[in-house]
Amino acid sequence: MSRRAAGILLAAGTWTLFVWLTRINNILGDDRSTSFKVVHVVLAAVSVALGFAVAWIGLRAWRQST
Repeated sequence: MSRRAAGILLAAGTWTLFVWLTRINNILGDDRSTSFKVVHVVLAAVSVALGFAVAWIGLRAWRQST
């Protein structure tokens, strides 16, 4: 994988983590029903896991491309 592609994966994964971790914080602070919070935190957790995986792949590729 090229260094540019690895950088894009790393940036995308990092951005996803930032957005969803911020969103989880906002969801938990909202005055919403418990079911709304549970569903959206589960969706956010899946997105965080995928973001972490993408960032990890990007980081490994970045290190190997030097």
